[in-house]
Amino acid sequence: MNSIDSSIIKDKGQLYGLVVLRVLIGWHFLYEGVSKLINPYWSSAAYLLDSKWIFSGLAKTIVSNPTLLGISDYVNMWGLTLVGVSLLLGIFSRYTTLIGMGFVLLYYFFAPPLLGLEYGRPGEGSYLIVNKNLIEACALWVLYSFPTSHIIGLDRFFNQSESN
Repeated sequence: MNSIDSSIIKDKGQLYGLVVLRVLIGWHFLYEGVSKLINPYWSSAAYLLDSKWIFSGLAKTIVSNPTLLGISDYVNMWGLTLVGVSLLLGIFSRYTTLIGMGFVLLYYFFAPPLLGLEYGRPGEGSYLIVNKNLIEACALWVLYSFPTSHIIGLDRFFNQSESN
């Protein structure tokens, strides 16, 4: 690692831990995107109709307009897939960590785990304020703050070609 890297990431254990975190989150995004792409019946409508709190009005507007719903579905399927590929391969991951944070924070704000909010879809557990979306957004923030793709990832090759 060069001197800039060593000031950010102190040792190889930290580097490998961050790379593993990047790959795991990348896999999660890729799987979520591909599972939606291959399911001809998938739509974001059910999730949006179950929305509570500050974005519930926007969710109902999206569902009531077939064009907006189509855009929402398309952006979800392809956005999740492309963010996943990017994080797995370590290419453009500095940007895609921000895009991924945007996705999971939107999911969080459309259906936050707050007291008094009841959802029709079955939950994965019992949450209060903190759920997997908020945790994954924070993990992506860590990956943005401590980038690794220029050391272990395809971004490494782009950085070398720019410096030559």
